[in-house]
Amino acid sequence: MTWAEAVTSVAAGLLISVLTTPVGVSGAVFLLPVQLSVLAVPNPAVTPTNLLFNIVAGPGALLRYRRGGALTGPLTRLLLVGTLPGVVVGAVVRVFLVPGPDAFRLVVAAILFPLGLWLCLRAAATRPWPTGPAPSRPRLISLSALVGVVGGVYGIGGGSILGPILVGRGMPVAVVAPAALASTFVTSVAGAATFSVLALTGGGDIAPRWDVGLLCGVGGLIGGYLGAYLQPHLPERALRFGLGALAVALAVVYAVQAGVNLG
Repeated sequence: MTWAEAVTSVAAGLLISVLTTPVGVSGAVFLLPVQLSVLAVPNPAVTPTNLLFNIVAGPGALLRYRRGGALTGPLTRLLLVGTLPGVVVGAVVRVFLVPGPDAFRLVVAAILFPLGLWLCLRAAATRPWPTGPAPSRPRLISLSALVGVVGGVYGIGGGSILGPILVGRGMPVAVVAPAALASTFVTSVAGAATFSVLALTGGGDIAPRWDVGLLCGVGGLIGGYLGAYLQPHLPERALRFGLGALAVALAVVYAVQAGVNLG
């Protein structure tokens, strides 16, 4: 790795995490195109490299949220019950079934684009929109398990999908964000361990790019702490709009990537 690539890795992790942490997204969702297009990380190594980024970057935001008492409550535990086994399944699927998951990108884009647009419209509305009841415990666990599988395939931890869905159901961003990031961190540890075991039993680029993951993670560690510090000072409407905008942007990025690869 050159000095320019090292600086790019740290800067990308820092800037992305500052923007995404306040709404409960680790930033790995936007690091993936940087890995592919700028740092030339091969498939499927981009997925465990993203998980490595989450592991290194996560403690910064979680430490800040813990100091503010935002990590207490049952939501984090419920998310982990589903996402932990899901991410292990997703890692196996990623290695053996979908080494080039462009179809999955299109599915995620189709889900996140209307959901993000809906969140933006709700945040911009002058009158409060009606919201349905919060998901029940069984539905929340089932949803988090499905998101865990997708997170294992992409290396995104799942917070970028769970966050918009739960906030869209009316849950406060201040409650969802810490739980989503904690879930992302723990499931990333499990996912990275699964990929490491699979790397010992199979060929190809399965192991993470340690230099990229660690350097991006250092930037994310600093950016995540700053982002979590900023969150209590931002209004709920701005956080909801930011989460919606990130979901729309991610959908566009994934749709374009999938379109280029399939074309």
